[in-house]
Amino acid sequence: MRIIFMGTPESAAKVLDNLISSQHEILCVVTQPDRPKGRGQKITSSPVKELALKHALPIEQPEKVKSNPVFFSLLKSLNPDIIIVVAYGKILPKEILDLPKFGCVNIHASLLPKYRGAAPIQWTLLNGEKETGLTIMKLNEGLDTGDIIKQEKVFIDEDDTTPVLTEKLFKRADNLLHKALVEIESGKAKFIKQNDSEASYASLITKELGEIDWKKSALEIHNRIRAMVPWPVAQTYYKEKLLKIWGSKIHVLDLVGGSNLPGTIVEIVKNIGFIVATGNGHLLITEVQAEGKKRMPAYNFVIGHDVKIAETLPN
Repeated sequence: MRIIFMGTPESAAKVLDNLISSQHEILCVVTQPDRPKGRGQKITSSPVKELALKHALPIEQPEKVKSNPVFFSLLKSLNPDIIIVVAYGKILPKEILDLPKFGCVNIHASLLPKYRGAAPIQWTLLNGEKETGLTIMKLNEGLDTGDIIKQEKVFIDEDDTTPVLTEKLFKRADNLLHKALVEIESGKAKFIKQNDSEASYASLITKELGEIDWKKSALEIHNRIRAMVPWPVAQTYYKEKLLKIWGSKIHVLDLVGGSNLPGTIVEIVKNIGFIVATGNGHLLITEVQAEGKKRMPAYNFVIGHDVKIAETLPN
C-alpha cells in the first residue's frame, strides 16, 4: 500500500522502521517540528525524523495540521492508500481523515475504550492495572473513539516502568499492524464500535503528578514511581533538597515496637537502599537522583549523605 506515516517518539520510529523494510511504499513521513530539549535546550529532531533522514524519506513538519491548505494539498497530491498514525501528537481534521482510500489508522497503547487520551501507559501503571494492550483503530474526529480493527492483550509485571511497558507493547505492534493492513486492503477487516460507557481517559502527565505523598499506601507510591519514569520522575525532599525517586520495590517488613509515621526511614539495606514507612506498608527505595546530580543506586546516596534511620521525608 501507499502509506503516509505520522509519528514522533521512539516507539513510533520502531513501527516506521518495520514499515520501511516491508513491501509497502512510504510516500512521506510527518512528524513534530524540531524542539529545544534538555538542560542546554538544544534544538532536537524527533526519533521519527532521524530515522526518515537515514532512509532519505520525504519529511514534513507542519506547526499545525488544521486550516493548513498547503499541507493538505501536499498530502492530497501524494494520493495515499492509508495514513498510519503512531503517537504523532496532533489531532487530524476531517479533511485529512477522509483523504486516503482506506482512511487513517492509529496504534493506541491501551485496550480501548479504556485509557483514551495522551498518556495511556502512564495512567495504566499509576492505577496499578494488571493488564493492558495495543489497539489498532480507524481514526475519526473524536479523541480515540474510532472503530477497533485489532487488539492484543499484554500482561503487566509489578515492576514495569513506563519505558519497559512501552517496549513490551510495541514489540507486538508490527505483527498486529501487518495483520490489520492485510485485512484492510483485502476488504476483510471488521470495524467494531467502541462501547462509550466503558471509556476512561488518560490525560496529559503533569509535573505535579510526580509528587509523593507518603501517607498513601506503599503500592500506590510504587505505582506512581514506575509510572513517572522518565518524566517527570517521582519526587520527595531530603533535608529540604529535592530527591527524585527512580526505582522502588514493595517490601514486607516485620518491625517490633509499633508503627512509624509515613515518610520515616525505618531501615538501611546494605548495597541496595533504604526502606520508608508509608500510610500502609513499607517501600524499599532502590534508585534516586539528588538535586543537581545524576541517577545513582539508593545505597550510594545513603553513604554519600549519611542517611540515618528515623529521619523523615516530608509529605
